[in-house]
Amino acid sequence: MQDTSKQYDAVIEECRSLFIKKMSDYGSAWRILRLPSLTDQIFIKATRIRQLQENEVRKVDEGEKSEFIGIINYSIMALIQLENGVVENPDLNTEEATVLYDKHAKITKDLMMNKNHDYGEAWRDMRVSSLTDLILQKLLRVKQIEDNKGKTIVSEGIDANYQDMINYAVFAMIHLGE
Repeated sequence: MQDTSKQYDAVIEECRSLFIKKMSDYGSAWRILRLPSLTDQIFIKATRIRQLQENEVRKVDEGEKSEFIGIINYSIMALIQLENGVVENPDLNTEEATVLYDKHAKITKDLMMNKNHDYGEAWRDMRVSSLTDLILQKLLRVKQIEDNKGKTIVSEGIDANYQDMINYAVFAMIHLGE
């Protein structure tokens, strides 16, 4: 499981680096996005990945990897929004946003390491297409929870679903890098 931890960290570092660069370009404009808007952005990314996996012809020269990075970063933004709420105007500088990014990335990695121990690294035998489908399933669950005003009866909340999407996307990126 040492390899998993190192591989996970490398993927998150790549995503984090892009997040910081985009913060430099755009600031924290994403802070005005309501949760359903972030969910829809993730949905667009996951749907595109599935189309890339199913279509033989690509009209845009971008692969799955950049879309998985988008899923990870938008999911972390969603976790930040869940914790801090939506604002009317951008309110975070790059350093503040990065601290929050790191906090949620660490919590999510800790969850993955615990589950990975219990599941015996079963994800290593999964296909990237299956991980994509699981992300899409989680998105449909999040949309339903959002439609239910955030209420669940027996199911995990929105945060757990975003964390699972991050972890599935990291696993997919590890597979794509092998």
